[in-house]
Amino acid sequence: MKIRYVALFAACTVLFTGCGSKNNENAGASATPDAKATPAAAAATPAPAGDESWKPILDAYRTYATEQSDLFVKETEKFVKAVKSGNVEEAKKLYAPTRMYYERIEPIAEALGDLDPNIDARENDVEEKDWRGFHRIEQALWQKNTTKGQEEYADRLLNDAKQLRALIETVEVDSGLLVTGAVELLNEVSASKVTGEEERYSHTDLYDFVANVEGAKKIYTLLQPKLKSKDAALEETIGAKFKDLEQALAAYKEGDGYVSYEKLKQDDTKKLSRLLDALAEPLSQMGTILGAAAK
Repeated sequence: MKIRYVALFAACTVLFTGCGSKNNENAGASATPDAKATPAAAAATPAPAGDESWKPILDAYRTYATEQSDLFVKETEKFVKAVKSGNVEEAKKLYAPTRMYYERIEPIAEALGDLDPNIDARENDVEEKDWRGFHRIEQALWQKNTTKGQEEYADRLLNDAKQLRALIETVEVDSGLLVTGAVELLNEVSASKVTGEEERYSHTDLYDFVANVEGAKKIYTLLQPKLKSKDAALEETIGAKFKDLEQALAAYKEGDGYVSYEKLKQDDTKKLSRLLDALAEPLSQMGTILGAAAK
């Protein structure tokens, strides 16, 4: 779940129409020094409404988010079926790959009121009585090796996934969303994935890590032609930094997935953190160059 930064409280109303308030803002206390709130994340505002050059880009991102949410619902249905049938091993197998569809489009989920904490809150992010979603089931699967007692949480998770899909139709996608979303996905990795805090029971953090990077890369790819026309050097730098990070992550591939985060040594996590910072810095300049950030 995304660690919140103070600057985003004001930005929330700029990025989305009807952005709901969240009741888990205290999650920011767990952020590490590596979790930097970049200028782009803090100051992004939409490009002028009359700039029609953004329309195909924004439409393409909405299509991407819709496709990912459709797949998220489909895979969540499989995961929920495994949980409710008591198939622990199948549920464990489906858990991390299913979450990747959500993690790629988390900037949109953040705009939809309580849906993000309902789906993705970790233990202690919310009050015990309100804790539900993936991580509640994760705890049962890996810490207790059972699905017993998780049926209601599974049903609610699927309902939340379907609600997310429906509400994506109502989110106003603007240039500020793209710029801020790309940077915040990397902040998300720095704040909770690199530290291993996100998947504290399953240790499947690399799946989330990769999905967040893929979500940021998608935004960069959509903005790439516009950025190249304004600052070819910056466009090339960002592309190179994405490549460096992707190559580093590829080293942890195992079959169709990724190794347990427990297998990474301190030097591994330090390297990944450095590569994240190296990418986040030029990426944070993108909004200003494109005119999607006002300050």
